[in-house]
Amino acid sequence: MKHINLSFAACGFLGIYHLGAAAALYRHGKKLLKVVKDYAGASAGSLAATVLLTVPDNIEKCEQFTYGFAEEIRKLDFGAVTPGYDFMKRLREGIESILPSNAHEIVENRLYVSVTNVRNGRNYLFSSFASREDLIKVLLASSFIPVYAGMKPVEYKGEKWVDGGLTNGLPVLPAGRTVTISPFSGRLDICPQDKGRVDLYVKLAKQDIMLFLTDFYRSIASFVMMKENTEGSRLIIAIKKNFIRKKKECCLWPT
Repeated sequence: MKHINLSFAACGFLGIYHLGAAAALYRHGKKLLKVVKDYAGASAGSLAATVLLTVPDNIEKCEQFTYGFAEEIRKLDFGAVTPGYDFMKRLREGIESILPSNAHEIVENRLYVSVTNVRNGRNYLFSSFASREDLIKVLLASSFIPVYAGMKPVEYKGEKWVDGGLTNGLPVLPAGRTVTISPFSGRLDICPQDKGRVDLYVKLAKQDIMLFLTDFYRSIASFVMMKENTEGSRLIIAIKKNFIRKKKECCLWPT
């Protein structure tokens, strides 16, 4: 039997969708998870993949942190770019509070984190980590959106790194069957099934994104939490409901 991999797409604060999918898989798809060989992800997707692999019991804690983090940023005058606000410090605090002390040992050669090298603009997938701190640095690098998250890229192994979603937003591993998960509609295994969608796509960082108004709002929501009573905020509510629903049922995909 061909082994299975799970890959979580880059998506900013829409990572809450990933947590919904991860919760569904953990609660209702444990037989499937037993045959999953490797995990992959970019940006917020790499964080979800790491939690599902290392400490799935903390998915609920991740949900609470994500909502709190997003709400905190929404209240700032200029969001994450508000002078004096340290986006990366806050994200590090969340990661450190969730990952177990031996996380780097659990993920060794099973987790592939997408990052972008600043010097040459190439994408790399890191899968080996000498320490928990190394793992955290790579996860932070994969989530570092220039300007939005700060001005200084993450330094690791003598190089500077930024968001893996810029060059490979949805890693597909070369061996086995990679099941893709994304909060954006598209040619994916687990994703929203929007009504009235059309088969028009644009490829961004190796991820097919549907040219659809709903995905446009999702793109905005991945960076900010919108105010109430707007079409965008209603979409966020729908995503939250989808998160709850996915806790109760397991998604199926074609083989």
